[in-house]
Amino acid sequence: MRQIPLAAIQDAASFIYQAASRTPLVRLELPTDSSDGPEVYLKLETLQPIGSFKIRGAYNAIRQLAPHELAQGVWTVSAGNAAQGVALAARKAGAACSVLVMDTAPETKLRSIEKLGASIVKTTYDECWRTVETHRSDRMTGFFVHPFDDDRFIAGNGTIGLEIVEDLPDVDVVIAPLGGGGLLAGIASALRALRPEARVYAAEPDTAAPLAESLRLGQPSYFPNWQKTWVDGAGGKSVLPSMWPLLSGLLAGSIVVTLDEAAQAMRRLADRVHVIAEGAAGCAAAAALSGRAGGRKIVAVVSGGNIDLPKFASIVKACS
Repeated sequence: MRQIPLAAIQDAASFIYQAASRTPLVRLELPTDSSDGPEVYLKLETLQPIGSFKIRGAYNAIRQLAPHELAQGVWTVSAGNAAQGVALAARKAGAACSVLVMDTAPETKLRSIEKLGASIVKTTYDECWRTVETHRSDRMTGFFVHPFDDDRFIAGNGTIGLEIVEDLPDVDVVIAPLGGGGLLAGIASALRALRPEARVYAAEPDTAAPLAESLRLGQPSYFPNWQKTWVDGAGGKSVLPSMWPLLSGLLAGSIVVTLDEAAQAMRRLADRVHVIAEGAAGCAAAAALSGRAGGRKIVAVVSGGNIDLPKFASIVKACS
């Protein structure tokens, strides 16, 4: 049974703030707020130096590489956020970096990757997902830093769970988007050790919800009729068998939301807390606002804010 020990997450917390920020937890005031209603809180990973939680896992993974591994240069595969995290961590470690980037990545992420000094190899979503599954690509050289299926990366992500429990010790529910599962596995591992009564849910768009399908079938599965949408940081094609023990053993379930629900949540975050959230983060916020998780104190992990502003404007305008 694959496990991410609390000690590994705590060890990550001793180092990652050399590159990452300790982000705030803020309450989202709702029109229906009452003394007996749920409280929704937002974990603002949009405030990370790269605008995404991925710097946590990337830095924790790269800081542990041996000198001969760093000398090879490092590479990753990404929809954009992991690429930025690995690029920044590699720069701090003095290593060259290249990234295989999905064609769904918005221009704002591509520009940020280039500014961090990484070289970009663009390809299709399908090729990137095959790379995620096989942990290899004939087009890339150097040491591969997997964007989620790596215990060191997951432990770095788990520091979000430590911070949530520190700031909200009686948290009932935490919801985060599912791309490959590394964010959720890290958070849930921390909460299992520190706040075992709390439940952790995945949030997935209904156009790509492989975890919901896998939980329904009781085994890691592909999502039928997968669709490419503006939710580029969540909604993979499948659940990797290597991630299944963590996800099936730690999570309370998956809350599937529509694209319209995600867009409405993005609009609400912009209106109420002046936060620009990308699609994956919108899914987590929508799931928290749906009422389907239960619980008194609910945390939605706003995983990133790297979305082209014209695209964001068109999305929220369409749901007005």
